[in-house]
Amino acid sequence: MNNDTICALATANGVGALGIIRVSGNDALSVVQKSFPGKNLGKQKSHTIHYGYFMDGEEAIDEVMLSIFLAPKSFTTENSVEIAFHGSPHIGKRILETLTKNGARMAKAGEFTLRAFINGRIDLSQAEAIADVIASENEASRKVAINQLKGGITNEISILRTDLLNFVSLIELELDFAEEDVEFADRSALNQLLSKIELKLNSLIESFQYGNAIKNGTAVAIIGKPNAGKSTLLNALLKEERAIVSSIAGTTRDTIEEVLHIKGHAFRLIDTAGLRETADEIEAIGVKKAKEKVENANILVYLADAATEDFTEDIEMIRSLIREDLKLIICATKIDEVIPTKYENVENVFRKEINHEFDFIKISAVENQNIQDLKNELSSYVEQLKSLENNVVITNQRHFESLHKSLSAVHKVNEAITFRISTELLAYELRNALEHLGEISGEVTNDEVLGNIFSKFCIGK
Repeated sequence: MNNDTICALATANGVGALGIIRVSGNDALSVVQKSFPGKNLGKQKSHTIHYGYFMDGEEAIDEVMLSIFLAPKSFTTENSVEIAFHGSPHIGKRILETLTKNGARMAKAGEFTLRAFINGRIDLSQAEAIADVIASENEASRKVAINQLKGGITNEISILRTDLLNFVSLIELELDFAEEDVEFADRSALNQLLSKIELKLNSLIESFQYGNAIKNGTAVAIIGKPNAGKSTLLNALLKEERAIVSSIAGTTRDTIEEVLHIKGHAFRLIDTAGLRETADEIEAIGVKKAKEKVENANILVYLADAATEDFTEDIEMIRSLIREDLKLIICATKIDEVIPTKYENVENVFRKEINHEFDFIKISAVENQNIQDLKNELSSYVEQLKSLENNVVITNQRHFESLHKSLSAVHKVNEAITFRISTELLAYELRNALEHLGEISGEVTNDEVLGNIFSKFCIGK
């Protein structure tokens, strides 16, 4: 299939000023030439642009510009042509139909990038970074994806693999001379290398929490008793009337999710039903869903009405929801409706009863008081996840799992050395560590993994 010439729309579906169709393969020039009679494409230089009409037989489909990229200096390393046409979906469809009549076939999802990988232009982590660049929705995710596209993680893994490979070679040599009982690999030097690798692997694994927050956004559950001001706060953060606000308790019965960008980071805000015991079946479902959202949230913003006389219920709710890895922010709400002396001691009440670290902010969502303080707390949570020592951030679940497997193999190598286990088992565990590291760059892979990765790409990429 890699010998086929493929084509696909590279721009988004829909009407636009321009559309671009990509063609790639050994016969890309001859396939396009059949519909572009004005110039001999086979005699043109690489990286040149040519004007003319794209024809279907005697009929001119559109006035186009062709960009020619000759192998190996193209994205796929194959002969490639990009056809820029007026951005009508109908025109794009006609051009693609004509190209298939000329001998090309429609590309599969991610097939252009797959060819770039197979032909050695990029490695697997860079291929995944292309999808991440396209999907980036904020500045932080763009920067991380671009760094990976430039080979950030590949460079880190390559250094580790090279060092390990040197020792694997020496251990394999020992197996060849097993009868002579000699050691070519210095075990103390290997121990030092394993410590260095373990440190680096742990650093990369720890960066995944920050990377996941960048790539998928940080889940923020806004929780509290009915009428505590949850929907009002959501509207204030978004600066729009997204949720219905009413003085009637229990107005929000389902969860409402919206994305808020703060300082280049994405936060998935989840407005939930007020927590209380209720006989209303629909509201009870909403309360259950609210608790489920907290279980999957990174940050819990708990709202307590500043005018409340007794916070016992709020304290019990917080205790039932908190967990060790959950960031907790308690907000005393509606401070515009009560005199300061009424809410001055609210923080102390919670400090005495909540045995969990939390930040406390007094807010008025209606008057926009201290809303910026809350935004700053959300932003600082993500910033604190960032490691100052590690320029490479792991955002991909597959990479995260491969790093864990590599670390496990390194631990087993350490055990093999400590307990002087046979050289055969030592070599086996070292090869395992190498293999799992190789899975990240694609040096070790299989068709099932490739199929899963590239099926998530758009057709024209």
